[in-house]
Amino acid sequence: MPIKLKRVYESPEASDGERVLVERLWPRGLSKEIARVDIWLKDAAPSSELRKWFNHDPSKWEEFKNRYFIELDSNTEVLEPILKIPRSVTITFVFASREERYNNSAALREYLELRHGL
Repeated sequence: MPIKLKRVYESPEASDGERVLVERLWPRGLSKEIARVDIWLKDAAPSSELRKWFNHDPSKWEEFKNRYFIELDSNTEVLEPILKIPRSVTITFVFASREERYNNSAALREYLELRHGL
């Protein structure tokens, strides 16, 4: 199951496969029709406290991932919708952040690769 990353503000493409939004809040100024999100996993997003602490600071990236992985480990059922997708289907995590490398979608992809072999 390839997992791609893409800003939710970029145009959806057929090659995106299942588009999964992992954000607590819906992206500003974007309608659901334009975003074409198939699954919204708001409960799999980092806690508000963790997100605010991290603030997309690259120097906090490793610690952010550690804390986020602990949150995910304690609430694994929130990932069930992703884990039920057949491995032959492409998944695209769409995210609102302007930061394309240090964001929770990238961390979640790494978590799924490490913990679930995706």
